[in-house]
Amino acid sequence: DKLVQHYNIHWRRARDCGGDVATTTLEKHSVVILKPRAFMNLNGTSVAKTARRFQVKPEDVILIHDDLDKPLGRCVVKEGGSARGHNGVRSAISCLNSTAMQRLRVGIGRPASRDNVTAYVLGRFSREEEELVEPMLDNCVEILVKNLREKAAKDSIE
Repeated sequence: DKLVQHYNIHWRRARDCGGDVATTTLEKHSVVILKPRAFMNLNGTSVAKTARRFQVKPEDVILIHDDLDKPLGRCVVKEGGSARGHNGVRSAISCLNSTAMQRLRVGIGRPASRDNVTAYVLGRFSREEEELVEPMLDNCVEILVKNLREKAAKDSIE
């Protein structure tokens, strides 16, 4: 949502993509932002449908996902590779039949008890955690915008 706000564009329902889509142009290149409506573990179907509809190659997809192994407040870009146990990423890899997607891993930290991982991931942030979330999301948008500009510049050269 923050990226859509940054570009001052709006979501529209795209039933054929299985989610909400916002589109814009950056330096003559199309940017398609998808917010799947499926459960996280099944979102690969929406990602693949959207990639096909807008003719986006897997290596041009940027997945944004939570990451238990990164502390809350930290955003890290990862180039391709395995799902590292993340079911949503695993779904995207399976549906796109590729591991080439870049990922923006958004740190949420780990719960105190391993027994509460599902509840932790699906739960709400505490007030103290919320104070870290806003600046983290702003940082994620900065990273994404920089990344998109670099991709657009690189594609213009090629």
